[in-house]
Amino acid sequence: MLRSLFCLLSLISIGLVQSQTIHIPAYTGYSVPAEADESPMFSEKNGLHWTDAQRQVFYYFHVAHPGSAELQLSVRNPTGTGKLAVSVAGAHFTVSVPRSAKTVQLKLGKVSFPATGFYTLQLNATGHTGPVIADLQSIDLSGDAVEGLHFNPKPRRNAASVHLKYPLPDSVKAIAFYNEVTIPAGADIVHSYYMACGFARGYFGIQVNSPTERRVIFSVWDSGNEAVDRNKVADSNKVQLLAKGEGVVAEGFGNEGTGGHSHWVYPWKTGITYRLLVTALPDSATQTTIYSGYFYLPETKRWKLIACFQAPHDGNYLRNLYSFNEDFVGVNGQLQRKAFFGNQWVQRRNGSFKELTESLFSYDATGKAGDRIDYGGGVEDGKFYLWNGGFKTSNAQFGDRFIREAGGVIPAVEFNRNADSAFEAQKEQAMILAAIKNKQLDTTGSMEGVYYTILTEGTGEHPVKTDTVSVFYKGSLLANGTVFDQTRDKPASFPLNRLIRGWQLALPYCRVGGKIRIVIPSSQAYGIRARSHSIPPNSILVFDVELTGIKK
Repeated sequence: MLRSLFCLLSLISIGLVQSQTIHIPAYTGYSVPAEADESPMFSEKNGLHWTDAQRQVFYYFHVAHPGSAELQLSVRNPTGTGKLAVSVAGAHFTVSVPRSAKTVQLKLGKVSFPATGFYTLQLNATGHTGPVIADLQSIDLSGDAVEGLHFNPKPRRNAASVHLKYPLPDSVKAIAFYNEVTIPAGADIVHSYYMACGFARGYFGIQVNSPTERRVIFSVWDSGNEAVDRNKVADSNKVQLLAKGEGVVAEGFGNEGTGGHSHWVYPWKTGITYRLLVTALPDSATQTTIYSGYFYLPETKRWKLIACFQAPHDGNYLRNLYSFNEDFVGVNGQLQRKAFFGNQWVQRRNGSFKELTESLFSYDATGKAGDRIDYGGGVEDGKFYLWNGGFKTSNAQFGDRFIREAGGVIPAVEFNRNADSAFEAQKEQAMILAAIKNKQLDTTGSMEGVYYTILTEGTGEHPVKTDTVSVFYKGSLLANGTVFDQTRDKPASFPLNRLIRGWQLALPYCRVGGKIRIVIPSSQAYGIRARSHSIPPNSILVFDVELTGIKK
């Protein structure tokens, strides 16, 4: 009796498993070619609204237990009829969609799934009457193969964003973060952001914006808690743009936090390694930090300033360093994105460098919720890598630790090799000449773009570049007259050959006991570097100098 009851319960259990039906929502599919970003083709309300026979539609799911399943479509067509070709796991079906205002179930047949892994279901339109091919609500599977079946249940069709975090001890006061990024051939998918230099207040990387446009992106977040509308952010909480490179667009952003955004349209290519650098100049007194993003152009071997922002309520060094891959729209989240990140370094405030050879793997809420399980990362050819999307089997889990071999070669960063130097020199010369014309400045002569005027004739010797000079001085910005530095009660002494080139060029025209005014373009001063909180990149400097003595 008990044995009979056990057999009966087993049969009932088997029947329940076999009769279980899984409904894959139609709004989770992908069109090839991809639909426009704002297209109503896929929506949570209507599922798949299919009107273009030139588009193929694909669905993806993961089978955990090999077996078979009955396949059917829940579909309607209120305007006409349609005819579909359906392919999955080597099985092929054709089905006619009748005209119906209500959803109907169209049975296709049994499909065998011989192995675990991801499977693709493909729909082709082979004919239709009326404007609609089909309004598909779901793909329905029932049978033993559906046990543990995984699919994305959410209308968000983006691949999960994946991250590498670079652990850094709190004792390291980092003023610069250097990273290199390489996108392999075929991984430059539209709507991809490959972010190399992320930090607590912002991020810096390269992006595929459209089939015809690529960008370099550098952004810094505002203070406060506003997530959407930057107009609601108090001015005291907003980051301020201090400078930007030629051709760079700088503006505010919202909807993912708020802040200052900058981008430069640049046709970066796959297979080429790009070098990125973020610097931080903290000021604990004002609780602000100046963050600057620099991008190296391999074709000209010069660094380009993307933008320089001052962040309020900060005063910190670089921290929480990371990189990521992001699929930021979702219409092509079935495609695999991949990026290599290598040769990571930080520079400490004392000027020394530290190589970063460890990273920790993580993913966003889409991965944490289990909606997407196609992601991974690791180390390959001495570089970290990340991939997401493509419906491939994951090879990494949240919190995995990766170690790459140290290269030991500190990256060379030469800011004097400025990609925008010709444009910047022309612009600054025009500003100086305009100030002279408007009698804001009076000059006696110039050399290599540096202008000077003798305010008081001295009677002593002229200094030479190898002398140590004693001076009283006041330095200000031509742009707004802000005084950024000056001596007080006694003169300062410097070896002249260790000062900025503008001083080296102009001061020898002044005798000891004399006074000189020097107007120095950024190319002969600090260039694209943020020298201090008072001297932004690309600043024209004005110095009033009294030469009190020289020492040979």
